[in-house]
Amino acid sequence: MKFLIIIPAHNEQSNIALCLDSLKRQSFQDFLCIIVNDGSTDQTQKVAEDFIHTAPDFRLLNLSSSTHEPGAKVVRTFNAGLESLDWKNFDVICKYDADIIFPDDYLEKINRVFETDPKAGVVSGLVYIKNYKLNPEIKNFRNANDNWADFSNRDQDWIFENLSSKNHVRGPIKAYRKECFEDMNGLRAVLGWDNLDILLAKKSNWEVVTIKELWVKHLRPTAYKYKSQKAEKLGQYFYNIGLSLPLAMISSAKSSFKNRSAKENFITINSFLKQKDKRSLSEEEIQFIRNLRWKEFFKNLGL
Repeated sequence: MKFLIIIPAHNEQSNIALCLDSLKRQSFQDFLCIIVNDGSTDQTQKVAEDFIHTAPDFRLLNLSSSTHEPGAKVVRTFNAGLESLDWKNFDVICKYDADIIFPDDYLEKINRVFETDPKAGVVSGLVYIKNYKLNPEIKNFRNANDNWADFSNRDQDWIFENLSSKNHVRGPIKAYRKECFEDMNGLRAVLGWDNLDILLAKKSNWEVVTIKELWVKHLRPTAYKYKSQKAEKLGQYFYNIGLSLPLAMISSAKSSFKNRSAKENFITINSFLKQKDKRSLSEEEIQFIRNLRWKEFFKNLGL
């Protein structure tokens, strides 16, 4: 199968060379990689330009600076890369982040799943981060002696980034079978796109597969993004994925209970009620998502 890899990048001068080098070393080489530089103000463009001079299967697309919109911005950057060529000539469409380091056999194992399981629509490994306990100053964990290509230290120096279950394909490492991507009608440029895609893949009866023994290194942990706005963004996310008020209240209560914060619940629901924009989903998609969420809710209650 032939892969198209699109990497949105904004101010990633410290990470992108490590990411690209890990892709260049892949045992599976049937891919084209498009780096989409979204108006970086650091040396991201220069680092990418220096790299592609020695790597013919890597290309660079430079965009002008765009407005910061959590969720929407990265999808629009990804779509710019997608529209820069005829993506339908590829079998697998990948959206990878610029701060990920891949093991040498990553694409080989992803390809194997797509080839052996015709129902597999979205596939990935798992995302790991530096161990917080060993590295309390996570933003400054760089060590000149680190061997970034060494993937033998899982669960020691590197631990699972526990933002979702190990069955969820995370936003930094999405790989879609082309037919699944078409059935989903691509990615939606909204906060929560990386859950919407999974729901829409399921709507078209595609399977979502995570390879539990396959993992990547995430250099800039997601947990630090939008931390102060978490509850407000959660309300916006619940709205964007089509939840009704009762479903939003259940989901918000679950989250606030987990975080032991009644205030978070109030902020989330208030944010949900303030959303007025037209959803990017059709009525049919909204109804499917709501039915699926109710089904999962009652299943968790044992009903």
